[in-house]
Amino acid sequence: MNKNILLSGSFLLLMMLMVGCSTLVPIIDFATVEEIDIMILESFPVQVHLIASGYLPDPCTKIYQITQEREDYHFSVTITTYRSPGACIQIIIPFEETIPLEVYGLPAGTYTVEVNGVQGTFNLEVDNILPD
Repeated sequence: MNKNILLSGSFLLLMMLMVGCSTLVPIIDFATVEEIDIMILESFPVQVHLIASGYLPDPCTKIYQITQEREDYHFSVTITTYRSPGACIQIIIPFEETIPLEVYGLPAGTYTVEVNGVQGTFNLEVDNILPD
């Protein structure tokens, strides 16, 4: 009797571990961004690069897509991830992505940048367009 209970408990524990460490469908999610740095390159027209750093939940998760939208003086950047189905070791993996912002033609001013909930700002001293 005790042997059957022990065997059943071991089987149940094994099944819980397997289900907890694997997925049956691909997962698309937002990357965890911990910090952003904004670099204004010394050029004209000015180029602005955004460096986003954070971590992925496991080595099977990869950066899938980076999109950016701008409305007036606010940039919204989204970093999404893709995880294939299957078992994967659970260990966080750091990442760093350099993203050129689309700033050509923008008027002078202070701009806000948000990446997956983390915000920063940068300032354009003059209109960012080549003179005729």
